[in-house]
Amino acid sequence: MAFVPVPKDLSKVKTKVALNLTKRQLISFSLGGVIGFLIYINAKNLFPNDIALLIMMAGVMPFFFLGIYEKDGLTFEKLIKYYYESKIRNPEVRIYKNSNSYEALVKGADLLATKSKAKKANKQIAKKQSRVSA
Repeated sequence: MAFVPVPKDLSKVKTKVALNLTKRQLISFSLGGVIGFLIYINAKNLFPNDIALLIMMAGVMPFFFLGIYEKDGLTFEKLIKYYYESKIRNPEVRIYKNSNSYEALVKGADLLATKSKAKKANKQIAKKQSRVSA
């Protein structure tokens, strides 16, 4: 009996449209082909043929890259979008301020102590004033 390996994660399986390429790859490769042809036609009038081919290859490479590149199931455009949102639009600076309840208790105790000291001092001043006036 013949066995056919079945991928465990079926979400990674891409539907192939033509020539074992996905729709995204077909679109990007065809755009790259059209742009490359136009670049070559215009560059061969200005440069020798081998230099014109190198210029065409440099112009087509981004389209091929966009069609093929995929990391963790995300295309290059989505990765750039998420990078922009996380690094530029929403910067990483996160300010975390916690409230130390123990510190608040200490401050409250100090405040009560200063108030009681002030009351004692006021009573002593009042006694002195009553002795002087009497």
